[in-house]
Amino acid sequence: MSLLPVYDLSTADGRAGYAARLKRLQNTAQTDNRFADAADANIEAVRQRGDDAIVELERKWTNPQFTKDRIRVDPQELRDALKQLDPKLRDALRRSIDHVTRYQQHVKPSNQAPVRIDDAELGLRCTPVDSAGCLVPGGSAVLFSTLIMIAVPAMVAGVKPDDVAVVHPAPYRKADASADTPSDISPIFKAVCAMLDVGRVYRIGGAQAVAALAFGTETVKPVGMIAGPGHPVVQHAKTLVAGVTGTDNGFYGPSEIVTLADDTADPRRVAADLLAQAEHDPGKCFLVCWQREVVEAIVEEVDRQLPQRSRTDAISNALRDESCVVLVDSHDAACDTANELATEHLNLAVREPQATLEHIRHAGEVFLGDATPVAAGDYYAGPSHCLPTGTTARFTSGVSVYTFLKRTGTVAYPDGMSRQTIDDIALLADAEGLDAHAESARVRGANSEV
Repeated sequence: MSLLPVYDLSTADGRAGYAARLKRLQNTAQTDNRFADAADANIEAVRQRGDDAIVELERKWTNPQFTKDRIRVDPQELRDALKQLDPKLRDALRRSIDHVTRYQQHVKPSNQAPVRIDDAELGLRCTPVDSAGCLVPGGSAVLFSTLIMIAVPAMVAGVKPDDVAVVHPAPYRKADASADTPSDISPIFKAVCAMLDVGRVYRIGGAQAVAALAFGTETVKPVGMIAGPGHPVVQHAKTLVAGVTGTDNGFYGPSEIVTLADDTADPRRVAADLLAQAEHDPGKCFLVCWQREVVEAIVEEVDRQLPQRSRTDAISNALRDESCVVLVDSHDAACDTANELATEHLNLAVREPQATLEHIRHAGEVFLGDATPVAAGDYYAGPSHCLPTGTTARFTSGVSVYTFLKRTGTVAYPDGMSRQTIDDIALLADAEGLDAHAESARVRGANSEV
């Protein structure tokens, strides 16, 4: 029997099973007192005790030998790592950085020429934040790709490389690790930091890293904007420091995919994409179809490919506990289900993906056709892979150049204010009971048209 449950929405049991999985997905982004309390405690510890609190928490979660001098990575370590990087990997990384840079440059908004409305010239300026902090999770994977997907949009926005900070912890400490077992961040990650020429790299993570970037410590310099994915504790930490510093306003948690598939989809490709997202620890994957034979072919392929993957435990847990197949009665119902799930990634493995796209309202990023793997977006294509999760694509977007830009309106009356403009403003202000506002318009009347 397959680990991946199939829920037929034409049956009561199927609807109940799907509703439970949907609720589980939604819960990842909703306030959980455990996560909120943990985030609050760590933030307060760093705010009160600075580096000492960071050392205490990093010893607990990563390296039991962690000391204050380990908080910031020595820039020479970054340069040395780049020298030792495999040339083929370095070239692939350069192409990835180039693709992300060119895409973000393409979508970057330009300052528009002012529009003339009556006697006013009205414009909009886009200016970058002064500095940016990039949250890159640790755990068991070396997520150097996430660094590229956050730092490059910040730099394209106009943040100087020296003003980009990166927080990335060593791998989680294993329960069976000896007390004197050291750990460190990956040499590949250090090399990518050097390639991007980021100003400051800190080997810290969790809510304590968010707090350090927001409030600053003896070692960590505060930043003007914090962006990036992470554990729900980290995501809640961003909401707690918002206002002290800027945050990306997104909930970028456990990885997710929805695939819509019809009888034109290659089961091998669809199964491979599902397994790719399921290997995140945790990962969530949803297959939505309206043809039972398509479901059977893809589920069979998932079962065939699973033993070939190295992270079988993580994948098996994700398939059994977090994921499902949803069998609906039509293409339109499949689109409705995708919009309801509103996941991070959406793959349209259907006959006419562009036509189907017209029915999609909610998704972090859409991949058109079964020839387009989600991994292209994860590593190489251009749009950032830091995307909304937990159904939050219904109202928010992923990290991009826009994340690091502020929009400022401009107003000018180059020929002075007309009598009509003055009278209208004064009338509106008086109606609100704000006579000083009214007078500030009337006082311009001496040099205005009559």
